[in-house]
Amino acid sequence: QVQLVESGGGLVQPGGSLRLSCAASGSGFSIYRMGWYRQAPGKQRELVASITAGGSAKLADSVKGRFSISRDNGNNTAFLLMNSLKADDTAVYYCNAYVFGSDYWGQGTQVTVSS
Repeated sequence: QVQLVESGGGLVQPGGSLRLSCAASGSGFSIYRMGWYRQAPGKQRELVASITAGGSAKLADSVKGRFSISRDNGNNTAFLLMNSLKADDTAVYYCNAYVFGSDYWGQGTQVTVSS
């Protein structure tokens, strides 16, 4: 069983930055594929960014050039750095771990972009 705990969300003004963290339990973190998803009110959950065990990253078109994903295998943590935030980025952000055919989810952290 993998447990994920997100942190770092909050209220930020348009154009601002936030860094989300996802701490994972267990000793197998280095082989997990890690991802960040978000869900805005009335919308489906969407993939924002993912990073493989080998460090290969993918970003949704809507966040390319503004967001980046990284991981620290020594500390079992994944990060989502969000720059140039827009109102449309407002959502609950969820951390995801995929390993051996199973998905694990964190509880989510709210990100609100508003002046």
